[in-house]
Amino acid sequence: MPANSHAPLARQAMAYVLAGGRGSRLLELTDRRAKPAVYFGGKTRIIDFALSNALNSGIRRIAVATQYKAHSLIRHLQRGWTFLRAERNESFDILPASQRVSEDKWYVGTADAVYQNSDIVLDYGPEYVIVLAGDHIYKMDYELMLQQHVDARADVTIGCLEVPKADAIGFGVMGVDESQRIVSFVEKSKDPPTIPGSDDTCLASMGIYVFNTKFLFDLLDQDAADLHSSHDFGKDVIPYLVKNGKAVAHRFADSCVRSRNETRAYWRDVGTLDAYWEANIDLTGITPELDLFDRDWPIWTYAELTPPAKFVHDIDGRRGHAVSSLVSGGCIVSGASLRETLLFSNVRINSFASASECVILPDVNVGRSARLHKAVVDAGVRIPEGLVVGEDPELDAERFRRSETGVCLITQPMIDKLKD
Repeated sequence: MPANSHAPLARQAMAYVLAGGRGSRLLELTDRRAKPAVYFGGKTRIIDFALSNALNSGIRRIAVATQYKAHSLIRHLQRGWTFLRAERNESFDILPASQRVSEDKWYVGTADAVYQNSDIVLDYGPEYVIVLAGDHIYKMDYELMLQQHVDARADVTIGCLEVPKADAIGFGVMGVDESQRIVSFVEKSKDPPTIPGSDDTCLASMGIYVFNTKFLFDLLDQDAADLHSSHDFGKDVIPYLVKNGKAVAHRFADSCVRSRNETRAYWRDVGTLDAYWEANIDLTGITPELDLFDRDWPIWTYAELTPPAKFVHDIDGRRGHAVSSLVSGGCIVSGASLRETLLFSNVRINSFASASECVILPDVNVGRSARLHKAVVDAGVRIPEGLVVGEDPELDAERFRRSETGVCLITQPMIDKLKD
């Protein structure tokens, strides 16, 4: 046991965030950035949720493993997350795939992404390691999961969501007994196991795992030596422990953090254009399912210095106004109208333009008289004067990336092609 057994378990833990995913289902949004670095909610990046959960839970040692298109992510982490101080027994390590084990070997799986940095983790001497995915939107107190792990004397404790059986085919699903011990684990099965007492609800893996540190790295040493392994937690390590060890399920509902305005446990994988658009637009509602105004569980991020948002002109037909919208600092709504729209920082919407049900990323300029509906506009895009998007499906599909539900993704290369 640790020397101070009365201290919160989170202070004896390290959070290890896996943030190397390509995020290819987000299409051109991840052409220049990894999925965890994609903007979300007006101010934050997706990875800020996992990192904020760790910090708010009391964890003060954090490591982030990066790989694909990592520059934007690393720059964000350096700007917003380097306030943890070694002299307070805190640490924040950014761990790119740097061929530490072999000069020709990048991270080949999620387990390998932890194994390759085993010496760094072990140097800090944490009692526990909590492995997190860096690409989901949720609020969770990891201290409660750590406590269950210790109380159950588990080899691994796995964070799980309750999902309808019809939706479970896209997940790794746990079969559990009455004590929450995992007795089976299947990936993306057409007939996944259901939870005891319910024939239409399954426990799906959240990609969150708690281990005792020494046990984890003994296990990863064994996995690294297995030539038949793909060195992945979901495909190799977890199935092995379900069969040969003690794996326990932790239900997200037991540790989900909710303000008084949040009625249900909120978790989203914003990995498709439609899901990304919907989760952002939901925030413009009167009482959204995700409460970003919760001061008891803040979402930390890089706080860019910007002037206040500005709304100007008060002339019929040229009135700067917004309804049911989120407008970030540095924005200027100049004689334009917004409805159910989310503006990130430093966006300018010029006179006679309109945007409805749009997610507009930082540093975008929308030209005069443009009309945008149900669009996601990538950072830095210059929307030409008079451009109309969201009114002619066939024309939209020719010029932009259009989803099945009619969401249009607009990037600068797409705009540049219009000029050719």
